[in-house]
Amino acid sequence: MKTMPRSCRPVLSQTENNTTLWIGHLTNEANDRLAGQTFSCPSAGPINNIQVYTSAVTQPGEMLLTLHEFDPAAKTWGPAISQSSLAIERNDASHWLRFELEPVHLQQDNHYGFRLQTKEGIIGIGEAVSHAHSPFPFGQAWSGDTGRNGDHFFSYFSLAFKVELCA
Repeated sequence: MKTMPRSCRPVLSQTENNTTLWIGHLTNEANDRLAGQTFSCPSAGPINNIQVYTSAVTQPGEMLLTLHEFDPAAKTWGPAISQSSLAIERNDASHWLRFELEPVHLQQDNHYGFRLQTKEGIIGIGEAVSHAHSPFPFGQAWSGDTGRNGDHFFSYFSLAFKVELCA
C-alpha cells in the first residue's frame, strides 16, 4: 500500500527582523545566555519543525531547541516535550535554520514555547520590536541564563520564527 506524504504548513510565523538577541557564553559573563519564544497555537496537529532566523554567528557551536508547554498566567515552562539540535557554522548567519522535531501533537489555543541555547557558540537570533505600540498578539520573547537569575518576558519583542504543523 502506498503511503501519502504528509502535508505540512506553517501555522504561525513572525519573519520581521530588526534587532538581535544573543545566546551563548559572552565574554565576562558567568552564565550562558538563553533565548526563547512563547506562542498560542492557532490550530491543532503534529508539529514538524520550528525555524529560527540567525542574524549573526560570532562563534560556531551546537544549538539546542527545546519545545515546552507554557503557562502564560504563571509564566512557567513545562518539561521539554520535544527537542532538536543543529551544528551552527559561521556561514549560517543571515539564514533560516530548520529544527526538525519528533511529531508531538499540539492543541489549538494551547500555549507552548521553545527555548534556544548553545554552550560553545555565540549566536545572534533575529528578533523584532513591535512598531505598532501594541504587543505581539501570539506570545512573548523570552530571555534567561543558565544561572537562573530570573526569566524576562517581552510582549513588544518577538523572535523571528516559523512553526509548521502536519495534517
